[in-house]
Amino acid sequence: MGTMLLSTQLDFAAAPAEVSAMLTDAAFLERVCAESDALEHSVEVTGNLTRVSRTLAAPAVAAKFTGERVTVLEVVEWAAPRGDGSRTGAVTLSIPGLPVTMEATAELRPGGRGTTVSQSGNLQVNIPFVGRKLEESAAPAVLGGIELQQRVGDAWLAERV
Repeated sequence: MGTMLLSTQLDFAAAPAEVSAMLTDAAFLERVCAESDALEHSVEVTGNLTRVSRTLAAPAVAAKFTGERVTVLEVVEWAAPRGDGSRTGAVTLSIPGLPVTMEATAELRPGGRGTTVSQSGNLQVNIPFVGRKLEESAAPAVLGGIELQQRVGDAWLAERV
């Protein structure tokens, strides 16, 4: 059993302060959950800490381990912004009741169209013999969830400009 490195970068047409405010806004996170086709979800925001729980239909390859549904818990704790608005975040993704975790670092900084948000971390499924196969099948879903933030974020920011 190993880990799978996942990296992604989002690029928003807004200043770091606006993007930071968006990523810690409960209404924005609710909208991401709604657009992810979550069967159920909950969002909690306390200052720079966000907790998002989404229950989704399980991918076919994972269903024999998870059942028809899988709940994904994502916790992001953002550090205070630096002078240029950049900040880092510690991201933890888990599936309660299963040995699946992702520990990542998020970097929000000026760049691109205004602000880039990159994430890099290790996805790990600790199930003997099938862990690697499940990591490979989970990776597109994890990356897709992050990329959904790009689409929802672009629309969110455009509505506020």
